[in-house]
Amino acid sequence: MMTGTTAVLDAFAAHLRALELPLPVEGAEQARAETAAALSQLSDHVIPRLDSLDAPLLVVIGGSTGAGKSTLINALVGHPVSRSGAIRPTTRRPVLLHHPADEPWFTGTRILPGLARVHAGQRRDPEAPGAGDTTGDVDPATSLELHGQTRVPPGLALLDAPDIDSVALGNRELARQLLRAADLWLFVTTANRYADAVPWEVLRTAAERDVTVDVVMNRIPAREGVAEELAEDLRGMLERQGVDVERLFLVPETEIDPEGMLPPAVITELRDHFAQLAADGEGRGRIARRTLAGAIDGLAGSATDLAEHAAVQDAERKRLREQAVASFSGARERIDDALGDGSLLRGEVLARWQDVVGTGEFFRGVESLVTRARDRLGQMVGGKPAPAIAAEQALGTGLVHVVIDETARGAELADAAWRSTPAGRHLAEGRDLSRLPDGYAEEVSAAIRAWQGDVLELVRAEGADRRTKARLLSLGVNAVGVALMVVVFASTAFVPTGLEVGAGAATAVVGQKLLETIFGDEAVRRMATVARQRLTDRLDALVAGRSALFLDRLDDLGVEGAAAQLHADAAALTQLAHDIREDA
Repeated sequence: MMTGTTAVLDAFAAHLRALELPLPVEGAEQARAETAAALSQLSDHVIPRLDSLDAPLLVVIGGSTGAGKSTLINALVGHPVSRSGAIRPTTRRPVLLHHPADEPWFTGTRILPGLARVHAGQRRDPEAPGAGDTTGDVDPATSLELHGQTRVPPGLALLDAPDIDSVALGNRELARQLLRAADLWLFVTTANRYADAVPWEVLRTAAERDVTVDVVMNRIPAREGVAEELAEDLRGMLERQGVDVERLFLVPETEIDPEGMLPPAVITELRDHFAQLAADGEGRGRIARRTLAGAIDGLAGSATDLAEHAAVQDAERKRLREQAVASFSGARERIDDALGDGSLLRGEVLARWQDVVGTGEFFRGVESLVTRARDRLGQMVGGKPAPAIAAEQALGTGLVHVVIDETARGAELADAAWRSTPAGRHLAEGRDLSRLPDGYAEEVSAAIRAWQGDVLELVRAEGADRRTKARLLSLGVNAVGVALMVVVFASTAFVPTGLEVGAGAATAVVGQKLLETIFGDEAVRRMATVARQRLTDRLDALVAGRSALFLDRLDDLGVEGAAAQLHADAAALTQLAHDIREDA
């Protein structure tokens, strides 16, 4: 079959490690925990087991606090190897018992690679990982204590796990991690604790993942009929919860000797069961494959769940992106409105332009106005270009103010929209995204000056031939450039509605006529188109630069599209589990 074929699992693990669930949307914390659990199960059990189906069967012995797990293990090997006592938690560092011949399977990182290995009786380097583990600490153990025991039959290994209901959170998590690494779970409970809620939660998880489970009911009162009554009740509970138990072992309440050892006779049935299992290679293989297939099916379910969470994250990122884009698109549209409605051709700009064309009777006959403008502009050749430069500066200043005001407004709208949801607040946390960044005003001014330089270059290039050059020089490059800027600033849809707006309209008409007298209709249309596109490009870049402060926050969250990958992983994992069952 597919021994050693772990490509599906390796791909899934890679996708889990790359999975980004950064936004605090509903279920995100649970999904991050499920991701960590899936990665743990892959490395602790699923990948190593699929890669080595002939490795010893790992029996993890787990259960409630004080259920007697360590006492049972000690009885199975004939002497104390796992500490038990009244102080909780009683089992701190997990203890793994194996036959000496099976040691190579466990000394490396084939299973449970996150736990350092400590051999029984080994003097430990105080700086080594796990060397600081001590009984009674709050933090979970970070090492696995290995015991080579001849009383443990070859082909089988026993792992004493921390309590699944430990008072220490870290120990509870470690217990669940070890149970996920099990080929077979030996659940230990007692006559007065078998109905506790926490163990049943873990048992239901085992049932969902088709883990092979054996149960020990410990400390049964030695009264006639009690064992049978309790066993019937426990079997009924297991059946109602859908937990398929292979074997149920009943251990009576018994005196222990001064070393804490049970009489060997009380665990004869359990010891014989393990001996028979160790001798039955085919049976061990069936258990390993069944649990492996169940674990992979469980991972397929996790992949589907995580795909849904990834899709929710992507949808939230899309919504936040759309909010930011819409806010700045609105800012960009408002800038275009200001360019096209004639508002930039009023006030200071209008006054400076009137200085250039030199008329106080602005609305009398456009043709005579053009003539007077040419006469006036001709008088400036000889070192008097100040009115044209002042008009150029007024145009630039007006546009700079519009760009800064509208992008600031866009940023405020985007920031307010983001802060209305937990995900947006998470992205905006620690930064005032609505504030103009340092140097932004200078950046806008530089961009507008650069565009005005583009316009002057267009004028020079178009006036290169001898006839046009003479006309251009007679008026001045700056003055003609201002006329082209005026034309660009005026919209073809502009309809005057009042005296000041009408002045703006006439301003644009005068600019158009001045340019046509120099370059001709076709050239003016071409120049205006090029100048307008270059202005559009610079304005787009300015607004995009401002919105990037928002969009970069989203881009920093990582790559989207994990949902599709994880759905594909789920299908591949389901097929792999099916193939393993077929092989079994």
